Amino acid sequence: MSAQRKTLGIGTLVGISIAAFAFTFSLVPLYRIACEKVFGIRLENSAASAPATSATPAERWVTVEFDATVNSRLPWSFRPNETRMRVRVGEQYETTYYAHNDSAQPVVGSATPSVAPARASGYFQKTECFCFTAQTLEAGETRDMPVRFIVDPSLPPDVNTVTLSYTFFKNDVLTSRLAAQVASAPGRPGPAAAP
Repeated sequence: MSAQRKTLGIGTLVGISIAAFAFTFSLVPLYRIACEKVFGIRLENSAASAPATSATPAERWVTVEFDATVNSRLPWSFRPNETRMRVRVGEQYETTYYAHNDSAQPVVGSATPSVAPARASGYFQKTECFCFTAQTLEAGETRDMPVRFIVDPSLPPDVNTVTLSYTFFKNDVLTSRLAAQVASAPGRPGPAAAP
């Protein structure tokens, strides 16, 4: 192999290494551009990039909105008892959701929470919630289910409204187990004997 070919090979390897380093170095700004310009997601990575706010965290107030839906397979009525609340960041608050089993059978439901905007979800902390465990409502039973929460003071300053939504689903496995327990309970009439 000639010296000229070795030099050309080394030069090519050095060029590829520099190009790989430049590409890797440019990924962070390219990612930021793609998120902010293409998808509309605002990235915040430091306090310097956040706009200044005149209120100290203890004086900051935000609005929390409450929403509820029920999956069509769950025969419940479900809604928030209040649709919005003005809260001071860093303090604990409580609200309740109304639930009623519209069926003639006991039913077990499981709730799935979501927080909007999505970037606020890490700053909305539930300290007590009916969504932590499955809920059983007897036939015709009504219950107010509590939620205790805190909005973290480090919530991005441009987020002034947070929406907490719940969707209740029928928990088929636990509802089937409950029905089997009720059917096998002592004193409950069994199936009629065949003639």
